[in-house]
Amino acid sequence: MNHFYRQPIILFGIVVPTLLAAALVGGGAMVKSSMVKSFADKESNYRSYKQGSTAASEIEKQVISQRSHLQRWNSSLSQETASTVATNLREISDKLPGKEIQQTAFERPSGNGGFGSASAQNSSQIRIAFRGTFRTLQEAFLQLETRMPQLQLQEFRMDPNSTQPSLLNFQVTYTAWEN
Repeated sequence: MNHFYRQPIILFGIVVPTLLAAALVGGGAMVKSSMVKSFADKESNYRSYKQGSTAASEIEKQVISQRSHLQRWNSSLSQETASTVATNLREISDKLPGKEIQQTAFERPSGNGGFGSASAQNSSQIRIAFRGTFRTLQEAFLQLETRMPQLQLQEFRMDPNSTQPSLLNFQVTYTAWEN
C-alpha cells in the first residue's frame, strides 16, 4: 500500500467515523437523559394529580354528606332573626316550669354593634332579659343556642333579684349572624 493513501484512510476511515459515532452516542445519551428527566417530571406530576384528585373526592364526599345541613343553615340564616329568636324562646318557655322562668325584656338595638361591627358579615344584636332560677335559665339558653347556632354570646349579666332571693335576673346580648 502506498504511503500517500495512509493519511486519508486514517482520517476518513477511522477518525471521522469515530467522531460521528461519538457524536451519535453523545446525542443519544442527551436525548435519553432528557427523556428520563421528562418521564420523572411527568411521573411526579401524575402522583401529585392522583393525590389531589383523591383528596378532592374525599372532600366532595364530606360536602355531599353535609349538604342537608348547609341547606338547613341557609334557610335558618335567611329567616328574620328577632322573630325566630322570639318564636324559639316562646317554645322553650312553654316546656319549662312557668314559675322558674319569666322573660322581662326583648330588645333589638339599632345599628351594628358588638362583634358584628368588626366583621364584613351581616349581623344584628339581640338583648334579652329574664328572671328565673339558675338551672331553668341555663336550660333555656342551652336550648336556644342549640336551635340557633348563629347566635354568639356577646354579653352576659347575672344579678340577684332583690324581691325574691330564689330567683336571679339575667341579661344577655347576642350577636346574630345573618345572610
